[in-house]
Parts: sequence; structure tokens; C-alpha cells
Amino acid sequence: MKKFLSEFKEFALRGNVLDMAIGVVIGGAFGKITTSLVNDVIMPLVGLLIGGIDLGQLDIVLKPAVMNGDEVVTAAVTLGIGTFLTTIIDFILVALVIFLMIKAINRFHKKKEEAPAPEEPKGPTSEELLTEIRDLLKEKNQ
Repeated sequence: MKKFLSEFKEFALRGNVLDMAIGVVIGGAFGKITTSLVNDVIMPLVGLLIGGIDLGQLDIVLKPAVMNGDEVVTAAVTLGIGTFLTTIIDFILVALVIFLMIKAINRFHKKKEEAPAPEEPKGPTSEELLTEIRDLLKEKNQ
């Protein structure tokens, strides 16, 4: 059991696991922000533009509810098109922001890689080495 706990501790404290955990927490919070943006700002504006329809509540009724007075005998069967559209817009916004963030991070890494490396001391060229070898062989043969 002690070995298991030490292995788990080593795993949990590794850098990428902590980074991933932070990313999940921030991603969850960002998801709530985009959901609110879509539900509370974008969808009402779109609904207003197309005639005052609340797209979040837009449903296509396949089978109406069966009622007995005020009592629902059988619930209605509906397609939640509005909820589906809201979820798609939410996904597109999250994907766009993630794409822009990754693009910015890649640009930052690219600039880092493009930084000039310190120049290495120049050594003799291949021609100079071959000339030196030729001269040494000439001296040896004389």
C-alpha cells in the first residue's frame, strides 16, 4: 500500500498532471462563461432579429401531450432544436477561443525558436583541412 501511495504521489505531482488539472478547472469556468454568453446574450439577440422567437425554447412537437383536464396523461414528444442550436453555438465559441489560444502559444514558441543561437567558433573549412593534409603528405613523402 505504501508503494502504491508513493507512486500515486509521484504521478500526481508531476508537472503535466498539475498543468492538466489547472486546465480542466479553467476550462470548466470558461465553459460556464460561454454558456451564459450564448444563452443570455447571443440567443436573445438572434431571436429578436428573426421575429421575437426565443430560440432556446424552440421545440418541434412530434406528438402533443395527452391531457386529462389539468393532468398530463402522456408527455409530449419534442425535438429540442433550440437547445441543440444553443449547444452548437456554445461549442463553436469554445473551439474558436481554444484555437486562438493555441495559435498565440505556437507563435510565442516560434519566436523563441527563431532567436539566434550563439555563434560557434569558426573552425577550418573542409578545403583548408584537405590542403593541410595534402601539404603534410607532401612533406612526409619528400
